[in-house]
Amino acid sequence: MSAGNGIMCRSQNSQNWPKDLLTKNMDELKKLIREVPDFPKPGINFYDITTLLKHPDGLRQTVDALAAQYEGAKIDTVVGIEARGFIFAPALAYHLGAGFVPVRKPKKLPAERASISYDLEYGQDTLEIHKDAIGEGHNVLIVDDLLATGGTAKAVVDLVTGLGGKVAGLLFVVELDFLNGRQKFNGYNVNSLIRYDS
Repeated sequence: MSAGNGIMCRSQNSQNWPKDLLTKNMDELKKLIREVPDFPKPGINFYDITTLLKHPDGLRQTVDALAAQYEGAKIDTVVGIEARGFIFAPALAYHLGAGFVPVRKPKKLPAERASISYDLEYGQDTLEIHKDAIGEGHNVLIVDDLLATGGTAKAVVDLVTGLGGKVAGLLFVVELDFLNGRQKFNGYNVNSLIRYDS
């Protein structure tokens, strides 16, 4: 085990770490996330994960800790939500021996697509997935960088189940507790690594 800038590094999966060490590591990872006040508009505090991603040990520990949540579970497909979900989902699919499927904004996927529109704070947005991307009864893990109000992730749950998939869980790097996003997922397994209450 070695330490770089406060991040503990182990060759084995973080699932085997003592709980206090895992908690300490999440606290250290949180310090690597840059907080940008008044972005994208006044009164909003933006949590910028690019400073975490550029830190080699921080990135490795983030992926390892995410993968540890589902180590040993039967996951057929890891779905990543455009755009920052694409950073983590392929790495998790590799760790878990699963396939990776992207959920994209409209007109980005070339083959036959299923789509869903959902409400935002101001207006609507639409997401799409290839109709042949999810097999009937496949166990699907949905991954994104952030759980805020939960609207985007809920739309992806509806896409996956509409294609016959079973949502094994939803996994996020950061969760904004004060927005109560996880309330949209009663009955689902929701996990996040780093949580903010304001």
